[in-house]
Amino acid sequence: MNAGAKVKLLLKRPRINAATKAHSTHPIWFIVPAFFFLIIFFIVPTVLNFVYSFTDWSSFKTEVNFSGFSNFTQLFSSGNLVADLRITILYAVLVAVFQNLFGFALALLLERDTLLNRIARAAFFIPVIMSALAVGYVFQAVLEPKGPVNSLFSFILGRPVEIPWLYDTSWTIVVVSVIHAWKWMGLAMLIFLAGLKTIDGEVLEAARIDGASWFQTLRTIRFPLLAPAITFNVATSLLGSMNSFDIVQATTQGGPGGTTELLNIYIVRAFGQGLFAQATAMSLVLLIMVMVLAFPLIWSLRKREQIL
Repeated sequence: MNAGAKVKLLLKRPRINAATKAHSTHPIWFIVPAFFFLIIFFIVPTVLNFVYSFTDWSSFKTEVNFSGFSNFTQLFSSGNLVADLRITILYAVLVAVFQNLFGFALALLLERDTLLNRIARAAFFIPVIMSALAVGYVFQAVLEPKGPVNSLFSFILGRPVEIPWLYDTSWTIVVVSVIHAWKWMGLAMLIFLAGLKTIDGEVLEAARIDGASWFQTLRTIRFPLLAPAITFNVATSLLGSMNSFDIVQATTQGGPGGTTELLNIYIVRAFGQGLFAQATAMSLVLLIMVMVLAFPLIWSLRKREQIL
């Protein structure tokens, strides 16, 4: 076969582009199992949750009938739902503030890439991978009136100290939010560290040559350039704390006097009492609250990223 014939043969061969090649090596039916589990365990329960919230479904009836908005009117008229919504919002804001403050402070403190800082980073990340229930039960034991924390204060002050950390209606919500923030501050630290590492060192060096102090550099250069990291940390801390249950359940179980009763604790209690329709209605209210409060904040933070 001469050279001209070889060229004609090559031109006649069908061209295989990248999309065709990817489809041949990765068939689309590979994602069918993932979609199956997504539909069964997420989409179907979500739809049923929406449907059952408008019924009279409970453990006291054999039939399920449509009841309209009666569940919502009853919940809002009782006052418990509104109170738990306020507590949930307050808890979410406190967790977001503490978690990001702790994480940002740790990121600045452990920014230098030394052996000691690497060990400290790993140590602070350990609570992130721990069970939230385990963390809650440990802090419940530690913060008892005669627990290790009060014993330490008693030793330092030289007199008996019995502070009711988890039994005071004034500051218990703050204590529980600090526990939640302590568990997840390692994740915020890593995100802030990743953001700090992406800042160009030449920009910081130019600012130092111009006479900018460490705090001025942090305020005018580093902090604005951390906008994507701030958006991610604020979004995850808000969404996570609004859906929190385990830490509060393990430490206070919603007490004292309902001052730490988050909406999820109220929902679980309603399910336990057989009020299934009211519990699904409350979960729908929680979903709407997350969409109304968290998503606009995330959108504004994303707009801030674009401006910066």
